[in-house]
Amino acid sequence: MPGLIRGVARTAVVAGTATAVSNRVSRRQAGRWAEQEAQQAPPPQQVSYQQAPPPPPPEPAAAPVSMDSKIDQLKELATLKEQGILTEAEFEAQKARILNG
Repeated sequence: MPGLIRGVARTAVVAGTATAVSNRVSRRQAGRWAEQEAQQAPPPQQVSYQQAPPPPPPEPAAAPVSMDSKIDQLKELATLKEQGILTEAEFEAQKARILNG
């Protein structure tokens, strides 16, 4: 029996050593490959800040507001004025904006 335990222990030591060596070799190779890739990679492109970015696309034209919508907005304004939320000047300014827009 002592011979069996000794054999198992020896196998465990050999297997553990082999695993440790294998891991170390793998890490070393990975480091070398990373260095090679870094050396072979093209240099990063330099960004030129002298060029202005392209202008944003134009905003789509606003859809024409229907007369029903204008009437609804004017009714809401009148309600706000009656409740005292809008002053006469604010009401007139908003009314002109709705009718001219």
